[in-house]
Amino acid sequence: MDVHISLEGRGDLAAQVYRQLLDAILDGRLRSGERLPPTRELARGLEISRNTVALAYDRLVADGFLVGRAGAGTFVSAEPVRRRAAPKGVIRPRPVWDELRAPESMSPARYDFRAGVPDPRLFPMETWRRLVARELRVSAAGYGDPAGHEPLREAISRHIGLSRSVHAGPGDVLITNGAQQALDLIGRVLVEPGSVVAVEEPGYPPARLLFRSLGARVAGVPVDEEGIDVRAIPRSARLVYVTPSHQFPLGTPMSLARRAALLAWAERRRAVVIEDDYDSEFRFGERPLEPLQSLDRAGRVIYVGSFSKTLLPMLRLGFLVAPASLAPALRTARRLSDWHGELPTQAALARFIDEGLLARHIRKATREYAARHALIAETLAADDRLRPIPATAGLHLCARFVPGVTLRPAPEPAVEPLEAYCGQAPAQPGLVLGYGAIGQDAIPEGLRLLRSRMSAAPEAAAPLA
Repeated sequence: MDVHISLEGRGDLAAQVYRQLLDAILDGRLRSGERLPPTRELARGLEISRNTVALAYDRLVADGFLVGRAGAGTFVSAEPVRRRAAPKGVIRPRPVWDELRAPESMSPARYDFRAGVPDPRLFPMETWRRLVARELRVSAAGYGDPAGHEPLREAISRHIGLSRSVHAGPGDVLITNGAQQALDLIGRVLVEPGSVVAVEEPGYPPARLLFRSLGARVAGVPVDEEGIDVRAIPRSARLVYVTPSHQFPLGTPMSLARRAALLAWAERRRAVVIEDDYDSEFRFGERPLEPLQSLDRAGRVIYVGSFSKTLLPMLRLGFLVAPASLAPALRTARRLSDWHGELPTQAALARFIDEGLLARHIRKATREYAARHALIAETLAADDRLRPIPATAGLHLCARFVPGVTLRPAPEPAVEPLEAYCGQAPAQPGLVLGYGAIGQDAIPEGLRLLRSRMSAAPEAAAPLA
């Protein structure tokens, strides 16, 4: 036998001998029927005790890799298991996964204009730690309700009833790990392979990708100044995903007439509307129009909300409000996917809402975000290369480029192009500027750097439609 054994330190030497001999057998360096050296000889060569080598041999015999023959010695088993090199490309995902790519996170930047990112400095972290610590002391062991912590469902139903006029009792609310899980649960329950799901164009990329991953055929529907063009929704669509309060990313609200048309379409086509009310708490103007859920009289709307932008993304807390006919299936889907969320965090949020801390935080954050919003809007309006899109809510602003204007790539500032939110060609050139991750004092310099990356406006720019 010509197998090199190297011992390291003075740990479990028998285990080291066992592992290295086993590797030699599995790799084929020790072949079937080959005789191993006597335990005394190998022990002398390794300068260890004979009992140590004997123990390693005994384990290999017990595992079936070696056989002992009286008076002849110890041999590799006649039919040892061989380690095969893992073939590449044998197991493949479904074809759709070769096409899907999750949006990549931006690298940290000094001037961070990413959309949908709240300012963690505004969050009352010490108060939150106190609430979570309290719940950790009193939380019972065991599994929880897949629908979520009941006091939190009660608190959310009251909160969205007062702030957004959403009609929901605690039994209508299901707690999720953010809005994305809510969409996933809805898709699991309603989307069949090959079914058509309509989404806004431009729109929220993770929703579009999620529905595609579930086997749906995703159809982008144009958005104008009144919201989604209901007339352009495919007749075969049975699920429509919209952001009516603050269209993502353009920022325009869906008009009342367009809301009524969408609800009438859903009832006529027996379709379902997912209403994502993702950052409606931060408003800088008039009270928003009534949500689709409160206008719905046919039970066709599923309302989705999230605390990721209101509080912090790391909390992973969201919810959905669905018609009673879907509640059992959604509850089962949640249980089968991950059973339930973190109960201490849910309990802490229930107290955060009940003690008025959420409302206080929203008021404070809204004042700060309103100032940043106004500063960016004023700067963009003064640049003849941009056409800002009016918005009175949320954590970002959107602006289209004048035809012919381009943006030179650079690491600073971190900004997302409007084209990234378009799923179909031709993409709309422009910018999506978030102001949650950048302080007000850094905004002027960040915008100056951004404008320095933009090409000059053409002398005769055609007006935008």
